[in-house]
Amino acid sequence: MSGDGGGATATAAALDALAAALGPRARRGAPLGVRTTYRVGGPAGLLVDVDDEDDLEQLARAMASSGAAGWVPVLVLGKGSNLLVADAGFPGVVVHPGGTLAALRLPVADSTAEPPTVRAGGALGLPVLARRTVDAGWHGLEWAVGVPGSVGGALKMNAGGHGADTASCLVRYRAVDLAGGAAREADPSSLELGYRTSALGDADVVVWASFAVAAGDVEEGKALVSEIVRWRREHQPGGSNAGSVFTNPPGDSAGRLVDAAGLKGFRLGSARVSEKHANFIQADDDGNAADVVALMAHVRRRVAAETGVLLRPEVKLVGFGGDPLGGEGAGAARTASA
Repeated sequence: MSGDGGGATATAAALDALAAALGPRARRGAPLGVRTTYRVGGPAGLLVDVDDEDDLEQLARAMASSGAAGWVPVLVLGKGSNLLVADAGFPGVVVHPGGTLAALRLPVADSTAEPPTVRAGGALGLPVLARRTVDAGWHGLEWAVGVPGSVGGALKMNAGGHGADTASCLVRYRAVDLAGGAAREADPSSLELGYRTSALGDADVVVWASFAVAAGDVEEGKALVSEIVRWRREHQPGGSNAGSVFTNPPGDSAGRLVDAAGLKGFRLGSARVSEKHANFIQADDDGNAADVVALMAHVRRRVAAETGVLLRPEVKLVGFGGDPLGGEGAGAARTASA
């Protein structure tokens, strides 16, 4: 394809063909901002609801037959808690898992499996996973109550908190690659899980994941869940945000660096650095994504200039194109990545 216009026309044609093949579960121009915790951002090129693995396989076949597989961008949208969508939206296919992909299978109480495992669908919310396992007398996933994303999102970024992460308890997973059309089931070693990273690509959709748990006292588990929730409310802001904006540099805290740069409460248009936690950027109710990403870039430049650390974004930037945060300071600063 030559030129942006030709590429956009070809993408639109591929999305039209996909929409026709998939029927009512596919919607052109569906709003995305309302499906994220930032509550800002434009529409999807095509939003596709999928309820089970059969739906995923049908979508993969439709993408292949329409010519979209491999070059039309794909975004898997779970709880929308760790991304910022551009005001212009996302021009590709947005996959929205639900249905049986949000199922949970608990261990049998007298199971001899070692270790016992829970199997959670990729669309299941992590707080739901934490509470339901604790209520059933299983320990080990309490930390997940503090992560407002989905199981699939947890695998994609090795989500964690409160001394644990996905890598510490993941036993096995199943995913479908929409670009290649293949499903695979494997152990965690294939994911190359690191600090907020994994080998899962944009077109990979997690069908389920199994996690190791241990039998324990229900009330003890509930008490730990309550303590994590209390801690989050005390130390982290509510409102429209996507959690931590930048990853922590080795041996330091992104929030501490932003605070030390004097940026707590700093406002740019409809976005501001939280007064409660400097690694959170809040969006106003009538805000826009352009202000949020501009503030992210400003914070990154300021911290790099004052400390020599170039913070790495933890929030996924969707639909912006190019390098929306800019490379300012990259020559003199060390990138904050683990």
